[in-house]
Amino acid sequence: MIEVENLTKRYGDFEAVRDVSFGVEKGEILGFLGPNGAGKTTTLRILTCFMGPTSGRASIAGFDVVEDSMQVRSRIGYLPEQVPLYREMTPRGLLHYYGRLRGMNKADRLAKIEQVAAEVAIDDVLDKAIGKLSKGYRQRVGLAQAILHDPEVLILDEPTVGLDPRQIAETRSVIKDLAGDHTVILSTHILPEVSMVCERVAIINRGQIVAVDSPQELIASMAQHERTYVRIRGESDPTGTLTGIEGVTAVGPDREASGEGRAFIIESDAGADPRPRIASAIVQGGFDLLELRPLAMSLEEIFVELTTEEEKEEVETQ
Repeated sequence: MIEVENLTKRYGDFEAVRDVSFGVEKGEILGFLGPNGAGKTTTLRILTCFMGPTSGRASIAGFDVVEDSMQVRSRIGYLPEQVPLYREMTPRGLLHYYGRLRGMNKADRLAKIEQVAAEVAIDDVLDKAIGKLSKGYRQRVGLAQAILHDPEVLILDEPTVGLDPRQIAETRSVIKDLAGDHTVILSTHILPEVSMVCERVAIINRGQIVAVDSPQELIASMAQHERTYVRIRGESDPTGTLTGIEGVTAVGPDREASGEGRAFIIESDAGADPRPRIASAIVQGGFDLLELRPLAMSLEEIFVELTTEEEKEEVETQ
């Protein structure tokens, strides 16, 4: 549904994006991640036909964003980070206005406004002034205008920024419900949001794509070792017992842990589950085993490692 191939955008000698390539399947939600200034917004602006690339190409539903921009625009819904809303209008009036801009006739507008209002849960505020609505409701009104014309593709730039926890949960639920009928690119810096909503992730750093995969596959591929959390109770020092377990490479206390006993994080060779050996060694060492569970590498750790590694490599080559 979305194809990006060797996309590059230069401003003089500065390359905002460089040889960016990725694809998004029909009905999929792709999380688009990157630090500030990484090239996310530039890429989204090219996909929404706001600007053209210096080189490379991008297409949506088979239409080139440069050569067939009007075809592309008719097939996308866009929610920018700063939602453009007329605060003196009501959501109903605003949606009629956007519907007319989209070429929708009155009958279609009436039907679709009621439908999208129910989908994004703004039907109870349709006739209130937008300026009097909460941030969460205004964000939903922006989402309603993005899906009003039933686009094949939705491009959402930081859709939950500035919302409270309840509003964030509601907005995430709406986005997940939209998948399948719509292909979604979700640009965000909130990493838990990606894990909860997105099927795949594209990470961009310093203008280049550094990883594209599902969160689960990224975690599996990036893990250099196994990590296990263990909580035990006993009088003597368990460090020698834990360090002596076959395959264990490091043992350290979990200084943030609280509660009964003492907690440790054990690192061991990747590819093998060390928990049976850990449990056996703890019991034989005369300790009470209170808790034992694997610790997966988080998406946040992967994001930091990938973006930091890229910066380190660039510094070393200079």
